Amino acid sequence: MGLFESFLIGLAFAFGWSPCIGPILAGILVLASNQETITQGMGLLLAYSLGLGIPFLITGIGFNLFLEFFSKVKKYFRIIETISGIFLMVIGVLIFFNAMGYLSAILVRLFPGLLKG
Repeated sequence: MGLFESFLIGLAFAFGWSPCIGPILAGILVLASNQETITQGMGLLLAYSLGLGIPFLITGIGFNLFLEFFSKVKKYFRIIETISGIFLMVIGVLIFFNAMGYLSAILVRLFPGLLKG
């Protein structure tokens, strides 16, 4: 995608998030304005900005790693789909017959250390 398309996606994202972020940011701005010093208010806004921005930075960095991983896994995708489908059907049958306790008992026998606190 080009620069203009990226801008449009960012604009749409910001438009969609404004109702969610607006009240929180407004509350933090009110708290920041009522602090004793400007530095304290800036600290609140810095914490808010970092809390909002860091997950996006991590996602941006991780996206390339995910694409690299996915390119290696792609050749096994049919096998993964088949095994996942079989697993889903088995869980569905266990739920249908109200037999999830059997699965729990098997897992406890296979992994007894999980229940120790």
